[in-house]
Amino acid sequence: MAAELLIALASGTAGAAGQSLWERLRALVRREAPASEGELTALDEDTGNARRAHELAEALLLRARQDPAFAEALALWREEAERVQGGDARGGGDTRQEISGGTQKNVVIARDVHGPINLS
Repeated sequence: MAAELLIALASGTAGAAGQSLWERLRALVRREAPASEGELTALDEDTGNARRAHELAEALLLRARQDPAFAEALALWREEAERVQGGDARGGGDTRQEISGGTQKNVVIARDVHGPINLS
């Protein structure tokens, strides 16, 4: 469980879908892992706090190791969360690009661009 994914969902940077996923995680924790609710609430109160995100991730992983049903539910939740975030929580993710037909000029295929692209 990546702390970065938890921070993105808790802080709302993943939009409405991310907020919905955060609420589903909250419901899962309340139902299946109430001992982890303190870490979830702590991250909710300070959504950019990496230490709190790591504590929540560790608490969730500990609970998952103890309870196979929780582990399965958490894995399903994480798969959906990673899709919403656009790849896996470690910054990877599969991409597929296809260009077909005719002649193309100035084609750029990129991922995670953090600056300008100039085609002049």
